[in-house]
Amino acid sequence: MPVLLFRLNGVPDDEAEDIRALLDDNAIDYYETDAGRWGISVAAIWLRDDTHLQTAHTLINTYEEERAIRVRAEYEALRREDRHDTLWRRLRREPLTMLFYLAAIAAILYFTIMPFVRRW
Repeated sequence: MPVLLFRLNGVPDDEAEDIRALLDDNAIDYYETDAGRWGISVAAIWLRDDTHLQTAHTLINTYEEERAIRVRAEYEALRREDRHDTLWRRLRREPLTMLFYLAAIAAILYFTIMPFVRRW
């Protein structure tokens, strides 16, 4: 019976590729499902049977720990070099996108608060 191994919703592409390669390298039989047209289904990696479930979990947990350490180190290196992404840098790099987001936030706040303000 198939068993859910790893959810792919919100997972970066490089991480998903690494998980697939990890399973392939260890000859673990799996298949994938996607989120579907509307994005409401489960995008995941499934094992065809649960015989390799413990091995797969151990491999993925080890990979996730190593990845977390590596990504934190990369971020810290960028921060030390003062090249990490900040709000002001993103505003300078993508001013129109940031202004669009600010306008959307302002519109949501306006339509949320105005019905209560008009009652007074």
